[in-house]
Amino acid sequence: MKIWCCLCFGEEEEEYKNKSATMGEREGILGNLDFDDCKYEEIGSDEELGSGKQDDGGEFRLQPGEGTSKSSGEGSTLEVNLNLSLGGESSSSSAVAVLERDGLDRDSHSKRPKVHSLALDCDSFLLSMPFQENMTDNEYERMHNTSSHYLCSASEEDASPLMSNIWRMEEDENVQPEMDDREIRMDLTDDLLHMVFSFLGHIDLCRAAEVCRQWRVASAHEDFWRILNFENRNISPLQFEDMCRRYPNATQVNINGSPAIHTLVMQAISSLRNLEVLTLGKGQLGETFFQALTDCTMLKSLIVTDAILGNGIQEIPIYHDSLKHIQIVKCRVVRISVRCPQLLTLSLKRSSMAHAVLNCPLLHDLDIASCHKLLDAAIRSAVTSCPLVESLDMSNCSCVSDETLREISTTCTNLHVLNASYCPNISLESVRLTMLTVLKLHSCEGITSASMAAISHSYMLEVLELYNCSLLTSVFLDLPRLQNIRLVHCRKFVDLRLRSAVLSSIKVSNCPSLQRINIVSNSLQKLVLQKQESLTSLELQCQRLQEVDLTDCESLTNSICEVFSDGSGCPMLKSLILDNCESLTEVEFHSKSLTSLSLAGCRAITSLELTCPYLEQVSLDGCDHLERATFSPVGLRSLNLGICPKLNTLKIEAPTMVLLELKGCGVLSEALINCPLLTSLDASFCSQLKDDCLSATTASCPLIDSLILMSCPSVGSDGLLSLRWLPNLTSLDLSYTFLTNLQPVFDSCLQLKVLKLQACKYLTDTSLEPLYKDGALPTLRELDLSYGGLCQASIEELLACCTHLTHVSLNGCVNMHDLNWSFRSEGEQPERLLQNLNCVGCPNVKKVLIPSVARFTHLSSLNISLSSNLKEVDVACLNLCFLNLSNCSSLEILKLDCPRLTSLFLQSCNISEKAVESAISHCNMLETLDVRFCQKISPASMGRLRAACPSLKRIFSSLVPI
Repeated sequence: MKIWCCLCFGEEEEEYKNKSATMGEREGILGNLDFDDCKYEEIGSDEELGSGKQDDGGEFRLQPGEGTSKSSGEGSTLEVNLNLSLGGESSSSSAVAVLERDGLDRDSHSKRPKVHSLALDCDSFLLSMPFQENMTDNEYERMHNTSSHYLCSASEEDASPLMSNIWRMEEDENVQPEMDDREIRMDLTDDLLHMVFSFLGHIDLCRAAEVCRQWRVASAHEDFWRILNFENRNISPLQFEDMCRRYPNATQVNINGSPAIHTLVMQAISSLRNLEVLTLGKGQLGETFFQALTDCTMLKSLIVTDAILGNGIQEIPIYHDSLKHIQIVKCRVVRISVRCPQLLTLSLKRSSMAHAVLNCPLLHDLDIASCHKLLDAAIRSAVTSCPLVESLDMSNCSCVSDETLREISTTCTNLHVLNASYCPNISLESVRLTMLTVLKLHSCEGITSASMAAISHSYMLEVLELYNCSLLTSVFLDLPRLQNIRLVHCRKFVDLRLRSAVLSSIKVSNCPSLQRINIVSNSLQKLVLQKQESLTSLELQCQRLQEVDLTDCESLTNSICEVFSDGSGCPMLKSLILDNCESLTEVEFHSKSLTSLSLAGCRAITSLELTCPYLEQVSLDGCDHLERATFSPVGLRSLNLGICPKLNTLKIEAPTMVLLELKGCGVLSEALINCPLLTSLDASFCSQLKDDCLSATTASCPLIDSLILMSCPSVGSDGLLSLRWLPNLTSLDLSYTFLTNLQPVFDSCLQLKVLKLQACKYLTDTSLEPLYKDGALPTLRELDLSYGGLCQASIEELLACCTHLTHVSLNGCVNMHDLNWSFRSEGEQPERLLQNLNCVGCPNVKKVLIPSVARFTHLSSLNISLSSNLKEVDVACLNLCFLNLSNCSSLEILKLDCPRLTSLFLQSCNISEKAVESAISHCNMLETLDVRFCQKISPASMGRLRAACPSLKRIFSSLVPI
């Protein structure tokens, strides 16, 4: 494959060379890309770049073998022409000319290659190195005087590899081989470049300038350099002067943190007549700078940060007719005078002046926060001289007094926003700020309940913040426009009463003494009052309130239920959280709007009554003393009461409930459950649940398909007979019961598929005879008889006759001796559907023989682990995949004819290596073998095992011999 990198130049080449000097000088200031093995060469000369040559048509082509990649197969080449037009003849017409000259078919444009530009692997020169380190004065002067354009190229010995990576093309997957001789071009016009470059910053523009001549000219356009940002850059006065000369139309300059800011800013003022925004700081500014500001007539914004103004003894004047925004932040100055008739915002935040004279008749926003040296009289004089001020921040001005605020309220009648935080001497008791909309009072030690009377006259107030007001005890406010109130860390605060039709946000936090809250609002939708340990009374008239969180309000009593029930002041309440309210004992809610209720951690509740027809979610975690519960009616779909061990009386009326868990309700004796859609009921360990309760439940819940009655010893034959009302019952668990007769189950549960009878010690050998003699439960698929007392004969008859069973568990059956199917090989055997057989921990089993004629064709999993007396296993099952013989310490003989076996577990078996090797040799699909802790199998013999069974992927063995 051959790659052409073509740069087309028109009649404007001489003009371009003149512009290139500008780009070179700009780059000298912003920093050059530092390539270890790159140099700059003039593109306009006939000098070769690598082995590439410039042809007569103005195209630069890389010759085959040098900077190109040849295609595999045929000797043809695929050429990529990247035409970058600079004027004169258009790039598109130039492309047509090349096509005509080479006789190429115009159809070559039907497939587009993927072109990737070489990523310039260099650190940001604006961020990584100071300007003076990038370019010395001599180098800068040499670039300033040159008019040639520079292009980054590799050193002579590495030219071809570098150029071959500048443009890298990957053929489209649909390109046919016959297109290898065709030429494909890309056309990037100047307008397109200008649009793309408008999204780039200065760093990226400098990087783009290194690509080619056209990009260098495009990136130097003055539209991209109206903002000169040299913040924290080590730019020299010579370089800054040159930048100002090259871009005289710049409107914004930032030299904050640059050295010699006074010299630089004076140069900016004298050179940039269109300057609108000036940012500087971290240095010393002389008086001449402020005097020269008047010459910068277009200046609209001045920002000075962390600077020394003047010589520290004289007054600093800022006189300007056009300035609208001034920030003098964290500056050291003795006295400042500002006379700006158009000024709108002024910030003197954290500055050290003791006097400030302001003559700004249009000033709207004044910030004198943390001006610790400003005395009360100085603040009063400065603020009252600006009668139109609307926002005032005087936080951390410790000298300000109520007298000053009174005079400000009289003079500044348009004051809307006041931040008087950390002003310990103000109390507002005699101050009237009628037009105030935002008031912030953080850590104001003088604010008391009497101050609220003064604040109540601010009838326009919308936002009130009271943080850490240690003497505040009560807040009574009736403000028609109040929307937001914050009360935080008010330690003596006891009583809160608010009335506002538009109140929408309330935050009360860390007020440990708060006892009473009364809120009237038509806009409040969410109320959060967490960790108010002393709160005992809550009155709400909030027509739109939907969410309430009263977590950890330990003193709330049962009366809180009336606040959130029908007929109260919260008719739209949907979510209520009362977690860890440990004083609640009897909870009763009647609400037609409530959908979510949480009572987690309310350990003292003994009685719960919910009449909430739309209630969808309830949490009772930790309510371990609940004795009586009524849910009638509720909209719950599921309910878990197994976490309430003392529950003895239950009534549920839930038309949509499908899942009910009563697991662990050991003293539950009365249960009235009316859930017509209920499908699953778990009553495990409900030892007091009797037949009458079970009968009533089955009659009112006819759709139950899964019923768990494990460890319910009080359930007898009458209760089991009631199961006939459950035509959909498919799963029944009667484990750990005292049943002696299963006939009611056989008669009532005709559709049963799963029957669990674990540890039913009182079942006799004849209890299961209807299964294998009379054909009872024909749809039964899973049977669990683990830890039962059935004899060997009953088990054999069951496995022989119940051919429809797919899962059988006989774990821990002490009366089972052998699984020997060899004696049943005589005559034709029926096909058995058994898939999973578990005989874990059967201590008397000594032999397992399952020949192929037994027709266990569907058996896929066999687990006989923990059978300590098992000595011989001979299994021939076509579809067996999983065999577990772990911890069968007496195992000696293992014969397997299981071609699809994938996993074999022999952990802690006393079987010989030869027996294992012989057994797995017939298992052609075996992947996993576990022989850990097998005393007779050495880790060194793993190779022989792999040789005996090449399909093995994983062998688990002990690291060291046992």
